[in-house]
Amino acid sequence: MFDNPIFFLLAGLIPLVVGAVWYNPKVFGNAWMKAAGKTEEELAGANMFVIFGLTYLLSVILAVGVSGLTIHQNGVFQLFAMDPNMMVAGTETGDLYKAVMDKFGDTHRSFGHGMVHGAFASVLIALPLIAINALFERRGGKYILIHYGYWLVTLLLMCGVVCQFV
Repeated sequence: MFDNPIFFLLAGLIPLVVGAVWYNPKVFGNAWMKAAGKTEEELAGANMFVIFGLTYLLSVILAVGVSGLTIHQNGVFQLFAMDPNMMVAGTETGDLYKAVMDKFGDTHRSFGHGMVHGAFASVLIALPLIAINALFERRGGKYILIHYGYWLVTLLLMCGVVCQFV
C-alpha cells in the first residue's frame, strides 16, 4: 500500500526539529516555561535520551496515523479490505479495486494537499486535545496558543511529507 515507508521514519523527525526551533528560548521557549509555570532548574537533569527517544517513536506512530487522514487511497483500501478477493484478479472485487486504483491511485498525493489535511488535523484534533488538558491543568490561553502553534506547524509539515512521499 505504501510506496515509500521510509518516509514515516523521516516524518517522525519533524516534531523534534520543529520543537527544537519552536521551544528555543529565543523563540517561544521562555514564554512556554512561564505559561507552564516551569523554571530552567526544574527542567534540568531530565533523561533527554529517553525523552527524545520516546518522542521520536511516538512521532513515527503519529506519521503512520496521519497517513489515514492525508492519503485518500487508504480509505479505498479500507473499503475493500474485508473482501478476501480484493487482490485477486478476475474477481468482481479484485477488478473493481484495481479499476478504482488505476483511475484514482495518485489523486491528491501532493505536499500541499497533505498540508490542507494537516491544518484540519491541527484544528479538529490537536487544538481540542491541548485545550482540554490545559483546562484541567488550569493553564491559560497563552499556554494553549504556544502548543497549538507548534502542532499546527508540525502537522502541516508532517502531513505534507506523508501525503507527498509515502
